[in-house]
Amino acid sequence: MIKYLSRRIVTLFLTLFLVSILTFTAFNLIPGDPVILILGTETTPQRADMLRSQLGLDRPMPVRYVEWLMGLVQGNFGNSIKYSLPVKSLIEGRLPTTISLALLAIFLIVIIAIPVGIYCARKRNMAIDKVLNSVSMLNLAVPNFFLGVLFIWVFGLQLKFFTPGNYVDYNENFVGFIGYLLFPALVIALPNIAILVKFLRTAVINQLTADYVRTAYSKGVSDNKVISHHVLKNALPPVITLLGMIIAEIFSGSIIIEQVFSLPGIGRLLISSISFRDFPLIQTLVVYIAFIVVFVNFLVDVLLQAIDPRIRVR
Repeated sequence: MIKYLSRRIVTLFLTLFLVSILTFTAFNLIPGDPVILILGTETTPQRADMLRSQLGLDRPMPVRYVEWLMGLVQGNFGNSIKYSLPVKSLIEGRLPTTISLALLAIFLIVIIAIPVGIYCARKRNMAIDKVLNSVSMLNLAVPNFFLGVLFIWVFGLQLKFFTPGNYVDYNENFVGFIGYLLFPALVIALPNIAILVKFLRTAVINQLTADYVRTAYSKGVSDNKVISHHVLKNALPPVITLLGMIIAEIFSGSIIIEQVFSLPGIGRLLISSISFRDFPLIQTLVVYIAFIVVFVNFLVDVLLQAIDPRIRVR
């Protein structure tokens, strides 16, 4: 197990290293000059060269990459070209909103999808199962940006449950902060709930037809005990894998939803930095997203090894 964990940790850091190279190269080769965006197209070549030198953009790309990577390792992400502030402080200011939104969405997914998926499996082919399946398909079919607009219109403008665009900072009013995040979290959660419900329903149904379940029933074991002690234990590993993918996607930044609900999170920061060619900020945010995805997958692999001894450690 220790050997397996060591290999996985090495793979994690190697992946991040490759992502950093690809990100730095890609954003430094795409068209667009941040100096021109700052000074405007009417600026003189002398002023442009002076600012380019101040920003360090006149040095060779490999040199700039090594300096940026060394700073990244030491926790110094450089200064934002657009905001003229340290990248670290910009991210730290936006991170609580994105993390809170992600945690709330994940909480809603888990507490809704797991019981509903099990319930649908137990009531398979009955009317309630067909209704819940139809609702799940509807959630999957509706784009999340449209669902976000619909939530703003219904719950914000019509029912007045929250004021669209009037974001409440967690330092000012934590209850109001959670209340505002609840609706974008629901928008993020609903399609993922639909996916997880269908996946869990199928996994539980497959286990319910297994021989060991019939044996348990023949011994007089109650239905609830069969589900909780036997079926779920065997149905959860693939579900955990899917849930890990969902968590990684949510944590990496729900960019569209943050934009729709005017949330000052990582997603909106990434969009503004891309449009302004803010290389230090873009590169750091992409590496952050890559780290979240790789780290969550690493945790899922470790968790699967722990809960399912049938998975062979290599």
